[in-house]
Amino acid sequence: MSKIKEPRRHWEIVHMDWVTGLPPGGDRSYNACLVIVDRFNKTPIFLPCHKDDTAMDTALLIWNRVVSDWNIHKHH
Repeated sequence: MSKIKEPRRHWEIVHMDWVTGLPPGGDRSYNACLVIVDRFNKTPIFLPCHKDDTAMDTALLIWNRVVSDWNIHKHH
């Protein structure tokens, strides 16, 4: 097994995982959470979502809540 390389800057390597099976919550009855971790600063971002979200829903969520909020598109 090879070792995961260490990132040299923010957002170079990220990990994403979904937590599902949650009871519905919030005004939109979210039942899942997308967890994104930047390996450079190891700060998790928790994004409420729905278990049946499409790939497009997930892409828009990441764009609107991670890429835009963290200005990632300006750093690379």
